[in-house]
Amino acid sequence: MKHITFYLDFVSPYAWLAFERLPEVLEGLSHSVEYRPVLLGALLQQHGNPGPAGIVPKRAWTYRHAVWLGHSIGVPLAMPARHPFNPLPLLRQALACSEDGRINRFVTGTVFRHVWQGGHEALDAQRLTELAAALEPQRKPGDDDGARAKALLRSNTEAAAARGVFGVPAFEVDGKVFWGYDSLPMLRACLEGDCWFERDWDAAASVAQGLPG
Repeated sequence: MKHITFYLDFVSPYAWLAFERLPEVLEGLSHSVEYRPVLLGALLQQHGNPGPAGIVPKRAWTYRHAVWLGHSIGVPLAMPARHPFNPLPLLRQALACSEDGRINRFVTGTVFRHVWQGGHEALDAQRLTELAAALEPQRKPGDDDGARAKALLRSNTEAAAARGVFGVPAFEVDGKVFWGYDSLPMLRACLEGDCWFERDWDAAASVAQGLPG
């Protein structure tokens, strides 16, 4: 059985699409998946990457592309009323349901649907209260001040960066990191034992840098 770590931030539409598609993509394979929330903004900042929202034409394209992808694969996706937004309240609500940085698929899907279905404000106070109520049965005791959830988010993000994760969605298996929704077929090929990964995984990335440092 192969083990997959799925790094995600609820602010990413592509992470939502990948979450919905993953069971179908991995159908028939012996695997397990753990879901680990990370702070995308911190990963982007580490590499000096403004993200799609930091480049005006790219922002518009990203939203069109994500919504079209949802339409094309039959996954409901409506842009929230404001985007990007600060995902910290959502990440911490999710991690209030964890003792070790992992969250289950129910928690992950509940928070994703809060953001990506209906076109509402992701951080609307009443909706956050309703989300907390929906997650309450999953909440772990002993973190009334939220300190544990904050520490878990920091730990997850730092560990992800140390593993080479630079964005979300990202999937790690056997020390290899796959980035983006469009990496799902590549992930499956790796899990199926495609010989390319032994032959060309390292070689493909070893090309010399052609620009001055």
